[in-house]
Formats: sequence, structure tokens, C-alpha cells
Amino acid sequence: MRQLFGTDGIRSVAGEYPLDRQTVFAIGRALGQRLAARENNDRVLIGQDTRESSAWISSVLAAGLEASHVKVASAGVITTPGIAYLTRTNHFSAGIVISASHNPWQDNGIKIFGADGYKLSDELEHEIEADIFAHLEQLAEGVSNVVGPAAEMLPGDQELRSQYAHWLADFVAVTDFSKLRVLVDCANGAASTIAPLVFRDCGIAADFLHIEPNGRNINAGCGALYPEHVAQAVAAAKGKYDLGITFDGDADRALFSDAAGRVVNGDGILLLAARDMKTHVMLHNETVVATTMSNMGLEAALRRSEIRMLRAPVGDKYVLEQMLKTGATLGGEQSGHILFRDVDTTTGDGILTALRVLEVIARTGESLAELVADMKVFPQEIKNVHVREKLPLDELTEVARAIRDAERELDGNGRVVVRYSGTERLARVMIEAESEQVMRRHTDAIANAIQQAIGI
Repeated sequence: MRQLFGTDGIRSVAGEYPLDRQTVFAIGRALGQRLAARENNDRVLIGQDTRESSAWISSVLAAGLEASHVKVASAGVITTPGIAYLTRTNHFSAGIVISASHNPWQDNGIKIFGADGYKLSDELEHEIEADIFAHLEQLAEGVSNVVGPAAEMLPGDQELRSQYAHWLADFVAVTDFSKLRVLVDCANGAASTIAPLVFRDCGIAADFLHIEPNGRNINAGCGALYPEHVAQAVAAAKGKYDLGITFDGDADRALFSDAAGRVVNGDGILLLAARDMKTHVMLHNETVVATTMSNMGLEAALRRSEIRMLRAPVGDKYVLEQMLKTGATLGGEQSGHILFRDVDTTTGDGILTALRVLEVIARTGESLAELVADMKVFPQEIKNVHVREKLPLDELTEVARAIRDAERELDGNGRVVVRYSGTERLARVMIEAESEQVMRRHTDAIANAIQQAIGI
């Protein structure tokens, strides 16, 4: 079992283990030595989101890398997929993003990409963990002096950010967006520095919300955790906007609102994109890879279009693994991580997803609501339970009994998914059922059982 890495890198409260200075320095040393053992003239690219802790974490991590004789370059504040693209395109040995994605400002994280732009495999993360622990045993207590208690947010290389923005804009360079107007929520996060550039270059008329980060307002009542806020603003504008778009803190995912203020999540975008890609012979094997959390309504709608849906574990890197294994060119998560392999991306990209959706709307003349109108969403509830430890669920007697009771009653006419978050101390209970009453009863029963057993 990996102890530091979750489903999306290392994540914790900034300043606390494993994001204390000593461990961050050890992470840099371990990664740097591993690179030095394989290559010469190693260069690592670092990018970060807008949290106030991102500056000192970047500085301490860079010091650890440089102590292992690795050169470090900075792209400054940039999206996670921006680092994935720039790492591969500019032949860096690795790319690192300092971000906790959708988490509150107090948290932060370290995501690592290989030279090919892909997230590291679970096996490699496990090996790197062993190296980190070895360095921690050797380190003196003086690591806190490597960088002072405060560090300035480095501006990074503007040319790198521009390179990424132009690459995105090139995907839709021949599309006429003159009839569209959109409202975009950048979550006071990494999209704040990129999305306005891209939309301007594409000729998209857009108004922007939450593009004034102050270190502590990232994801605060805005962004992809609160898509209903943009939806309400679009509806209140009474026809001014054709749709709303909202990104999370590191902009690797996007959620949407139609013109009437109805939220369209990743399931709706997968349906829209799958049908369009099939029409243009870009949907390889006529297959879409979703996750265990995707609604049964998506599966049914895809089936009507003679498109097969496969389910992967939650986490965009697991979706990507399944896509690479099956040759699928489209995959994603209900949360808004969408992967387009027809353009050879290596991770989910919220801004690219937004451009692809806008391109379909502009080209077809159909609204977002019309493009997803026939997807009947099964009633679904997701309940999070804060837990003190992540014990195997099948070892918790009352929890296992509640899950069996739900599965027995649903009997194929619904789904039960109970899992731990890979990035937070949460247990997630998801129930789908044709009856909302049945759905809520079983969701509450399982969540209460977890709360009694291991809840905080």
C-alpha cells in the first residue's frame, strides 16, 4: 500500500506531514536522485496554483531537486494539464504541479508527471515513496532553514504559459464563435492566468468570475465545487449567455450550465462528445471509458447511440489506463475530468474540454440543453462521511450489512458504490435507484453505519 501518494499525488494540509518542509525537501531529493540515475542534464518543470503555500512548497521542493544536481524551471501559476503538456513538448525530465485541485486553500499537494506527460504509475509511486523515507532518515533537522517561512510567488516563464495557451487555441482555430457568449468561473485558481488568454485568442466573447486570487480564496464558494453558482448567474442574466463554464482550482476539469441555468456535469459532456466524435469517425471502437460514479442514465443514452461504455475506478489516471488498454479515444469522470485521446492529451484538461464543447455548439447550431436532452438521469445521491481512519469496509460488520441490504433491494435496478476518497479522509457513499425514496433510505443507512464505526 502507498502511504504518501493518493489517487492524485501527495495531498495534505500545507505545513503538516507529508507537506512539512522536511518531507517536501526529501521528495525533491528522492525524485532528483531517481532522475539523475537515468539521465544527464536533467531538467524539471514546476508549476503551481494560487494557494499562499504554493510558493514555499515550490521553493523547498526545488531546493531538494537542486541538491540532487537537477536543474529546475518554473512556469509560475499554471494549470495541471499545462505542466503535463509543457513537460512533454519541451523535453523536461519530469513535471511537478503544486496544487490540491478542488480542496480548500489550507491544503496543498504535489503531482508528478513523467517526461512523457503522463502521471506516474502506482508501482513507480511506491518505489519513490521508499526513496523518500530513506532520505527522511538521513536528513538533519535544519531543512526548515533551506527557505524562510515565507516565499514569494515566482512569476515563472511567461513564454511557457503563452506556449500552452496558443496550443489550446489552435485546436479550434477555424471555428466561428461569434454567435456565442459565455460566463466563466475560474475559481480564483490556476485558470485565472490562462483561460482569459485562450478565450481571447479564440475570439470567444466571455465574461469572467473569480479571477482575482489572493492565496486564500481558491475554490472558496466558487469553481467546480459550486457549479450551481454560475448556473444561477446565467439564468439570472436572462438570455445574455449561451452557457456557463466553471473550472476547479487547477483547471483539470470543467462543469457547465445551459442557458436556462441547469448544471451539466461530466456525464453530459461525455454523451455530447461521444456522439459528435462517432459522427466524425473519431470515437475508436465506439467506446467510452467512464467510472464507477457515472450515472446509469449515461450508459443507457450511449447504448441508444450504439456506443459501449466501460467503467474504470475513480481517478482520471485510472480512466486513462483503461483508455490506453482498450484504444478508446474518449473517457472521463462525472466530476468533469474529460480525456480526449484523439488529440493525444495525457491528462484531463478543463479548458480544452470547454473549447471542445463550445466547438460542437458553434458548429451544430444546437444548444447545450438540446445536445444532452435525451439523457434520463437516475436519481443519485452522494454522501461524504469524514473518517478517522480508512479500514477495509468489508471488515466493518454493520457497514457491510447495510451495503448488502441495499444491493439486495435494488437487484440490478440501481447501483451501490462505497469507497474512500483518494485525496481526503472521507468515505463516499453513492446510491442510484429509480425511486428517490429508496435511494435516500439506503444512502442514509450506509452513511450512518460508517459514521458509527469510524466517523469523526
